[in-house]
Amino acid sequence: QVQLVESGGGSVQAGGSLRLSCAASGSTYRMYSMAWFRQVPGKEREGVAGIYTGGSSTYYADSVKGRFTISVDNAKNTLYLQMNSLKPEDTAMYYCAADGSGDYQRILSPDDYKNWGQGTQVTVSS
Repeated sequence: QVQLVESGGGSVQAGGSLRLSCAASGSTYRMYSMAWFRQVPGKEREGVAGIYTGGSSTYYADSVKGRFTISVDNAKNTLYLQMNSLKPEDTAMYYCAADGSGDYQRILSPDDYKNWGQGTQVTVSS
């Protein structure tokens, strides 16, 4: 079992930046793939960015390509999401997830993950 704790959310004006962190503990050797998701009330959870912890392969939703960057520090067992040029439509609760199957076709699918953090709210005002 992996425990995940997100931080770094907050309120920012459009065009601003935030960096989310996700600290992992427990059976971290299982974290083959990790990802960030977001969800707004009444909508399905959306995959934002995913990464393989053992390499450099990253995957992004089209809506965030060129603005968001996912990275992982294996020494610190911490996942990051650098968010630049934020837009009001980026407003959501952001969740990190770990212990995915490693299938690149499912890396942004919430059904592929067994472990989730509690979420951190990001609010972007226009």
